[in-house]
Amino acid sequence: MTPVIAGFDHHRVPVADGVSLYTAVGGSGPPVVLLHGFPQTHLMWRHVAADLAADHTVICPDLRGYGASDKPAETDGSGYAKRTMAADIVALARALGHERFALAGHDRGALVAFRAGLDHPETATHLASLDVLPTLDMWDVMHGVTAAVGFHLYLMAQPPGLPERMISADPDAFFGHFLDIWTADRRAIPDEVRVAYLTACREAVPSIVADYRASAGVDIEHDRADREAGNTLWMPVSVLQQDWGAALGFDAAELWRAWAPDLRHTTVTCGHFMAEEAPDDLAKELRELFAR
Repeated sequence: MTPVIAGFDHHRVPVADGVSLYTAVGGSGPPVVLLHGFPQTHLMWRHVAADLAADHTVICPDLRGYGASDKPAETDGSGYAKRTMAADIVALARALGHERFALAGHDRGALVAFRAGLDHPETATHLASLDVLPTLDMWDVMHGVTAAVGFHLYLMAQPPGLPERMISADPDAFFGHFLDIWTADRRAIPDEVRVAYLTACREAVPSIVADYRASAGVDIEHDRADREAGNTLWMPVSVLQQDWGAALGFDAAELWRAWAPDLRHTTVTCGHFMAEEAPDDLAKELRELFAR
């Protein structure tokens, strides 16, 4: 059986024309939306969600194109823009009765949360970003041989056709590679959860590639427009990430501070999948953010 977040209700919630998000909802209290990253689903939040549900209404969707959510075909390059995916999340929260909510996102989900904070500042009360840089900054810091760590970014930025064919040739090897190399403690992702992730990704190659392709195009345009306009995240922001800035030669806190004046930046010692490797620490950090 596919694992679920124990004690949570599971729904399909319409958020846009022809698009519904598969969503786990549990707990009661101030709402918080938790957005998963690559190559995962909402299940990555299973420990943190259960913890936060003691005093929050916790909403964990599969992003558009991932997991059990709908996967519309990309047509004009905007279907998987973070602006579109952020609008999904605002519509989801509203459909569940919440006009304002806290947001926490990991990896790709953090980019969606970032865009939601810029495009819908009236809705996001607090924002947490886990182990990622804003899209514009991410591309700026990738250079030389150190950029090899992000080879998947360049692969999925290619025009439609080749990336999808290459990844579909052995999707378990491709997606499993990241589950392996980004995890400091392999026990954090048990076999049944790993199988769920790989199964979900295997069935979503075109939409996952479209998500990444958008971050090499339209997402950059949106970030650049906000930077030029001087737009920032007005809400309290917490960023937790590994110290990969040291290897790539940049100061992550400085880059984030340009976007988030009310910033708390923390360097973590666990692997990329911190919601599974250090869930108690992460839940504590999120509660401290929500209290600001």
